[in-house]
Amino acid sequence: MADLSTRIGRLRLKNPVIAAAGEHLMDAAGIRSAILAGAGAVVGKSTNESDAAKDQLTRAEYVALGPDWQPVLWGPDAPRATILTRSGLSPLGFDAWLAQCVAMAEFAAAHDCLYVPSLILAAPEPAVQMARSVQAAGLRVLEFNIGTPYASQAAKGAVATELSPERVAALTAMMVQALEIPVWVKITGQSERVPDLAAAAFGAGAESVVMAGRALGMLPDLDTMQPVLGTSCGIGGWWNLPLTCHWLAATRAALGPDPALIGINGATNGQDVARMLLAGASAVGLSSEVMLRGWPVITEAVAALDAYCTARNLTVAALIGRAADTRKRFADMPVLAEHWRQFIPAPLPAAETE
Repeated sequence: MADLSTRIGRLRLKNPVIAAAGEHLMDAAGIRSAILAGAGAVVGKSTNESDAAKDQLTRAEYVALGPDWQPVLWGPDAPRATILTRSGLSPLGFDAWLAQCVAMAEFAAAHDCLYVPSLILAAPEPAVQMARSVQAAGLRVLEFNIGTPYASQAAKGAVATELSPERVAALTAMMVQALEIPVWVKITGQSERVPDLAAAAFGAGAESVVMAGRALGMLPDLDTMQPVLGTSCGIGGWWNLPLTCHWLAATRAALGPDPALIGINGATNGQDVARMLLAGASAVGLSSEVMLRGWPVITEAVAALDAYCTARNLTVAALIGRAADTRKRFADMPVLAEHWRQFIPAPLPAAETE
C-alpha cells in the first residue's frame, strides 16, 4: 500500500479523500458511514444562525441530469450525471449541532479520520461566536464557508457568496484572530479572480483554502418551458474537473507550493482525486457523487488512488502539483504550422467552387 497521507497546515490526514459537506452528512448516521467508508476527513453539513437558511432546507430539491439534460434515476446506477440542486443548511439548533459535532469528532478520531465542522457566513458577529464555541468544545479545525453558490437566490442574509478579495481577507482575519485552531476558508468559483480570493484568505491567516464552490446554473425544460426545479440552482458535475484543476494550478503558480489547497467540484472517483492532486491540491472533496451513488464511492476512491500511487511507486505527497508545475503558457508551446486543419470539417461541395 502506498503512503497516502497528506498535510493540511498543522493537520495530517491518513489520505486526501475528504467527504465534503452535503445533505448526506446532515445526520450522525451519514457522518459515521463516511468515516467507516475510509475518508481521510469528513466535513459535516454547515450551520449558521439564520432561520431563513434552515427554512431553505424545507424547500430543497435535487435532480440528476444525463448527457441529454434529461433527468435520470437517482442512485448508484445513474449514468454520468450533472447535479442541479436547491440546498439548505442543517435544521438542528446550534447547541444540538455542536453536540453532534463533538460526538462525530470522537468517532472519527477512533478511525484515524478528521471531523471538520463547517460554519457558513450569514452575519460576522454570530459566526465568530459560534466559531468560539466550536473551539471551546474541543474540535480541532473549522471550515468557514463564504463561497456558497446560493446567496443571490436565497433570502437576504441567509448565506454568503463573497467575491471581493478585500472582503475575503477581512472575514478570514476576523475568524483567524478569534481562534487558535486552524481555519479552512471555502471560496466561490463564480469569479475570474479565484487565485486572488485564495491569496487574500491565506494572507489573512487561513491554513487552507477550499476551491472552488459550485456555480449557479439555470436549465429550461423544453416541455414545460419553465426552469428545471423552478429557479437558478447550484450546479456541479464531472465536467467541472478541468475548471477546478485550472484554478488549483493558477493558485499554486501565484502563491507557490506551500499553501495547502483543497480541491472541490468535479471529482467523482480516485482517478479524479489524483488529477486534482497533480493540479496542486493537498486533498480533494467528494460530495455530489457520494450523495448520488452512496458510500462505496469513498472506499473505491481511496482504493483507486492507492492503486495509482502503488503502480508508480509514488506517495501522495510526491503527486501534489506535478502537473501544475509543468504547465506552460500558449506562447511557450511548440509551433505546429497548419496542424489546426486536421480538426475542422471538410468543406461542403458547393463551398469548394466558390
